[in-house]
Amino acid sequence: MTPSIFDTLSISIIYIGLCLMMLIAFEIGYQINRRYIGLKDKIEPATLSPMIGGLIGVLGFLLAFTFSIATEQFSQRKQYVLEEANEIGTAYLRTDLIDSLHKNEVKQLLREYVDTRLKAVSSTNINNELIKSVELHRLLWREVSAAALAKPDENSSLMIQSINNIIDLHEKRVTAGLRNRIPISIWITLLAISFMTMITIGIKAGFTKPRGLIAVIPMILAFAALTTLIVDLNRPQKGLFKVGQQSMISVQKNIQNDVK
Repeated sequence: MTPSIFDTLSISIIYIGLCLMMLIAFEIGYQINRRYIGLKDKIEPATLSPMIGGLIGVLGFLLAFTFSIATEQFSQRKQYVLEEANEIGTAYLRTDLIDSLHKNEVKQLLREYVDTRLKAVSSTNINNELIKSVELHRLLWREVSAAALAKPDENSSLMIQSINNIIDLHEKRVTAGLRNRIPISIWITLLAISFMTMITIGIKAGFTKPRGLIAVIPMILAFAALTTLIVDLNRPQKGLFKVGQQSMISVQKNIQNDVK
């Protein structure tokens, strides 16, 4: 998957960039008013207040909407980690139900699979780990299928079901973490409305000599902080908010203890 610009930049650079963008937009609006002589004759300062209020309202709504998407996706990623860890643990226990010819191989493959899934979280090249995961799916399915064909009973059916669930959850995690992202169209709309809002505020500030930065800067910092938070929640691989892997780590330890 090709990373977006938000994935490649550090969170501090994104925050500073958003602050500068809105500050520049405010200054553009201010200079438009100060330099365009006929503007004051065409626009009443009082008429700008409702316009600014409307733009801030739209911006607030879009920020809330985008934030809800990001938090829902973040919660979904956390849930899938827990479900995958539980399913791997269940599959490992169910290996004792199949014949010893395939049991040891399946256990070893599940150990490798847990290690691979944990490496994928911190890997700089996640595609390699995903390819390895898919290869382990193939090997696991081959072993449990052979066990089911050799002894078709309820125990082998349970093993088949567990491996099938693991494969399904892998696809869910990949989809939730790498594909289900906030659409670029929403980001463009959010940035455009932020830019227009600050330009309009700047135009209104131009009716008075002082820019009123004491009042504007806190608003810029607040909007930039919330937008940056949304960006961070939308980045599964890096950032301040990462999905905890404690459930997978616990499964890994339990499996390793079983070997000892």
